[in-house]
Amino acid sequence: MTGIVLILLVAACFSLLDATVRHTGRQVPVQLILTLRYLFQAVAMGVWLAWTFRRPGGPGRSGFGTTHPRFQVLRGLLLLTSSAFGFYALQHLPVAEFTAIVMLTPVMVTLLAAWLLKEAVSPLRWALVAAAFTGTLIVVRPGSDLFGWAVLLPLGNATAYALFQLLTRRLAGVEDPYTTHFYTGLVGSLLLLAALPFGPSQPLQLLAEQPAATLGALALIGLFGTTGHLLLILALRQAPASTLMPFTYLQIGMAALLGWWFFGDLPDTWGWTGMAVIAASGAASAWLNLRAPSTRAVIAVAPEED
Repeated sequence: MTGIVLILLVAACFSLLDATVRHTGRQVPVQLILTLRYLFQAVAMGVWLAWTFRRPGGPGRSGFGTTHPRFQVLRGLLLLTSSAFGFYALQHLPVAEFTAIVMLTPVMVTLLAAWLLKEAVSPLRWALVAAAFTGTLIVVRPGSDLFGWAVLLPLGNATAYALFQLLTRRLAGVEDPYTTHFYTGLVGSLLLLAALPFGPSQPLQLLAEQPAATLGALALIGLFGTTGHLLLILALRQAPASTLMPFTYLQIGMAALLGWWFFGDLPDTWGWTGMAVIAASGAASAWLNLRAPSTRAVIAVAPEED
């Protein structure tokens, strides 16, 4: 029960993160939002590791050591790519529909595992893949407000995150998840800081000109993202991933509620139908993936989304 409560809090954090990004992106460039979000994670996790590993009764060793730096860099790149697709997508798509499309990740894992890792895929898995993509076509059908190039952004998000899952599957258990979470934030921060001169001009002045409410929203983006990932790690220590993962699909409902509350966005009947098909297919696909011994460690070592 503790794990289920925690996973519901995770879904709430990620839903609030997406809604806040959509709102704040109207005042602040997305590149700057991404930079601050990853800086928050790097600093927060750095403090967390320093306190956890050095406190009385702690492991007494450094939590910053890594034996696979290339793995950390590549993993950070994939997560940054996924976040970038997601943050830009939220400036063009309603939160609920965006969340539903991103929930294609389990079926994307199936597709990419068959293609890149040459894994055998059962007819049932292929049927779930077809059903999930059918649900996506229902959501973004021609004639709807979502039909257009912007739909490619959440698909890019799901693809990058699926590649991230496959990488983690190959290297599951080689690093402490908290250390990996720190390096995810660090890699993203360094890359985004290096790219900042090519983005919005005078970013510090731009931030100084923002009202307190916008600065608070930027802080909340970092808080929701980092806290959500930490809660996910804690949840997976309380209950098996196969028990928890179906509850993550409640995030679609939470996203719909927040999208209606803050932006007046509400899916139509076809949108709800498509999202239900995606949720059912994705939950079944995730359940099958988590039953397989080779993938059970994936979520435990790979807790990031945005």
